[in-house]
Amino acid sequence: MGNLFTMLTVWADYGQNALVILDQTCLPNREVYLALKTAEEIWEAIYSLKVRGAPAIGVAAAYGVAVLMQGVEVTDFESFYREFVKVKKYLESSRPTAVNLFMALDRMEARLLRHRGEGVKDWKRVLREEAEAIREEDAAACKRIGEWGVSLLRPGMGLLTHCNAGHLAVSEYGTALAPVYLGQERGYAFSVFADETRPLLQGARLTAYELQKAGVDVTLICDNMASTVMKQGRVQAVLVGCDRVAANGDTANKIGTSGVAVLAKYYGIPFYVLGPTSTIDMGCPTGEQIEIEERAREEVTEKWYARRMAPEGVKVYNPAFDVTSADLITAIITERGIAYPPFGGTLRMWKEKTF
Repeated sequence: MGNLFTMLTVWADYGQNALVILDQTCLPNREVYLALKTAEEIWEAIYSLKVRGAPAIGVAAAYGVAVLMQGVEVTDFESFYREFVKVKKYLESSRPTAVNLFMALDRMEARLLRHRGEGVKDWKRVLREEAEAIREEDAAACKRIGEWGVSLLRPGMGLLTHCNAGHLAVSEYGTALAPVYLGQERGYAFSVFADETRPLLQGARLTAYELQKAGVDVTLICDNMASTVMKQGRVQAVLVGCDRVAANGDTANKIGTSGVAVLAKYYGIPFYVLGPTSTIDMGCPTGEQIEIEERAREEVTEKWYARRMAPEGVKVYNPAFDVTSADLITAIITERGIAYPPFGGTLRMWKEKTF
């Protein structure tokens, strides 16, 4: 696996009271680490995709609020809690679609409230402990997702993925790419087609980068080539991650995912969605209620070009995500197992832990 898994994406350095991240906007050309010490720096890093991937965003937010609260020097809980809520709400405004961001911060708040009768040192300690627990649970969940996912695959298969749901998007292994890495360790010799994933090119910049670094047979394709490789019989399964799963199984993921699902359905190729149960939002009945982030027009017209590639003043529509209907999804795979349609009952069981 090369040295991919020695590369950390996000951690807390309490010695310098900083959230440290691998700046993914610099990949694949440079591996740059940033020490973020203010709420504004952390917010900007999440918004600008310096740290990205739904699970990694949740981990970063948890570490971020823990780090920021280390510098709060008050003796009464109400003052401490008031500052916590201020930071929490600010970080929540950075990315609206990934549910992990909100769930991680809600979990940090719940842990803090359980210790309100203690002192400031204890409040800071429990925030550090909870943030670390969130990271450790994410890493363990990804390994289990990989085990369930690889059980559906056969050695030598051709796989297609969209966006980046690998090691860079989580604490370890990844979600959609976890079965690929487990298969690599076991000699399955998968070949992976990675969509470049416009407009932010996470497939080209990140997925191709990490798969190559891990020694996986990876071929980069433009988004509009997915149909061709499917038609040629070179793809036997599609693996994608998710930023939010509605109660009925509708799934939000990086823009372009729903198009891949339509193609897979047409060609009779299994379409698997992989992610931790933390991405399941039972308070969201269907995909229609998922808020879709829209991003700056410059990402489409000029961000990746030496000179702009669109006329000045042209209108641009740039949603960051789309919603894949549940009826296009073969299975949803989490750390708890594999759900098949109809998804609602299994997703509810997983969230309520009645299994």
